[in-house]
Amino acid sequence: MYFDFSELTGRDTYKLMTATVVPRPIAWVVSQDAAGRLNAAPFSFFGLMSGEPPVVAIGVGSRNGDVKDTGRNLQQGSSFVVNLVSRELLGQMNVTAVDFDSSVDELAEAGLETAASVKVAPPRIKASPVAYECVVEHVHTLGGNRSIVIARVLGMHIHDGAMLDPARLYVDTAGLDLVGRMHGGTWYSLQTDLLELPRITEADYRSRVAGPA
Repeated sequence: MYFDFSELTGRDTYKLMTATVVPRPIAWVVSQDAAGRLNAAPFSFFGLMSGEPPVVAIGVGSRNGDVKDTGRNLQQGSSFVVNLVSRELLGQMNVTAVDFDSSVDELAEAGLETAASVKVAPPRIKASPVAYECVVEHVHTLGGNRSIVIARVLGMHIHDGAMLDPARLYVDTAGLDLVGRMHGGTWYSLQTDLLELPRITEADYRSRVAGPA
């Protein structure tokens, strides 16, 4: 079945794409406005774009046709923190997804404690197992008050217990127990069924294709 996106509404293309591009990592963004007021909100249009240099991208939509608080803060070229969401934090993350008025402190509403960042002004969510301190490098406006934010990662916080070998930078990735966004507005994925598939060299592949001599 083929869907011509030029013949569909934005709502329909959103529905199809979010139901198939899964699971999506969640960027739990803490930002602040010019007056220093904090905002926290989750975004699943998020991904790692480069490791060298370390770059992430976040797609920020609109709210009732207007720019979201996070989008407004990041369009000012400010710094921010991406916190990752573990299973135990899922309920509190959901609270920060409520469409509160811009005057409401989502962190306080969700009962979240913060900790100071090292290189950026906004704090991180203390209970988050991983947090990236970021600075905006470019904001690409898509229209309809939607934008893609390209940001450089300046540093990363990770819970001590999640490091298997700090000297070798080995992380207990499964132990982070991170959640991902699935389809619809209510479905999420858990890291409960992992599969390891080692990469093979071209020589190994050719040998397998050729079969026994």
